[in-house]
Amino acid sequence: MTPLRISLVQSVIHWEDKPANLDMFRKKMEDVPEKTALIILPEMFSTGFTMNNISLAETNQGTTVEWMRQTAAAKGAIITGSFIAKETQGSESFYYNRLIWMLPTGEFGYYDKRHLFAFAKEDQYYSPGRKRLITSVNGWRINVQICYDLRFPVWARQTVKRDPASPLEYDLLLVTANWPSARIHAWRTLLQARAIENQCYVIGLNRTGRDGNGIQYPGESMVLGPLGEIIQHLGPDESISSHILDREKLEEVRKTFPFWRDADTFQIQL
Repeated sequence: MTPLRISLVQSVIHWEDKPANLDMFRKKMEDVPEKTALIILPEMFSTGFTMNNISLAETNQGTTVEWMRQTAAAKGAIITGSFIAKETQGSESFYYNRLIWMLPTGEFGYYDKRHLFAFAKEDQYYSPGRKRLITSVNGWRINVQICYDLRFPVWARQTVKRDPASPLEYDLLLVTANWPSARIHAWRTLLQARAIENQCYVIGLNRTGRDGNGIQYPGESMVLGPLGEIIQHLGPDESISSHILDREKLEEVRKTFPFWRDADTFQIQL
C-alpha cells in the first residue's frame, strides 16, 4: 500500500537543440522535490517532435541516455521520457521514438512508440515498436506509452489475471507527449477515458510552447484517478508539479466497482 510520489516537468523544448535542452532540463531538475520516485519528461524532450531523424538520432549509449543516467543517479529517482533512437542491423539503420525508463542505478528499459503519427508523416521516418513495457516502482505496476498511442484503447486495455490479490495488469498508465493545441480536446477526453475503462491512475505529460514547424502546444498535463476524476490539471505555462498517488484509494475503487470482472478476453496480434 506504499504511496507513489511522481513529478511532472511540463516544459518548452528548444527546437532540434540537444545541448540547450539537456542544460535546460538539468536546471529544472533542481526544482523537483526530494524523495520523488519518478520524474516524467515530455516526448522527444531533447529535440522536439522532429522528423529530422538521421542527423539527430543516437544509440542507447549516446548523449541523451547518458544524461538520463547521470541525472537519475543524482536525483535518486527514476527518469523517463523519449528521444530519437537509432539501431543498425547489417547495412540498414532503423529509427525509433524511444522512451527510456532510467533507474538511479544506471540500469534501464525502453519502449518504442507503437502507433506512429502518419498525419505528420512520423511513420515514414520511424519504425513502430513491437511490444508494450509494463514496469514497476515500489510495488506499483506502470504501463508506459507515447503520445499518439493514447488514441488506441486496445493497446492500453487491462487484461485480467488469475491472481485474486492482483487481478489487473497495471495500476498507472503514463503517457508522455507532444500533443498540439488544435486537438487538445481529444487529449483531455482520451486521458479520462483510459482511466475510467482501465480503473487505474493516468498521467499525461505534455509539452508547451511553439516548435520549429510553428505548431503550438498547450501543456494541460493531467493526473487522473481511477474513476476518471481530475486530480491535477496544469495550464499552458511551464511547470514542475508533484503528486502522491494513493494505493489504498485505487484498491478501494476496484473492490467497490469490480467492473474488470466483466471484461472481454483478447489477444493483440502484431
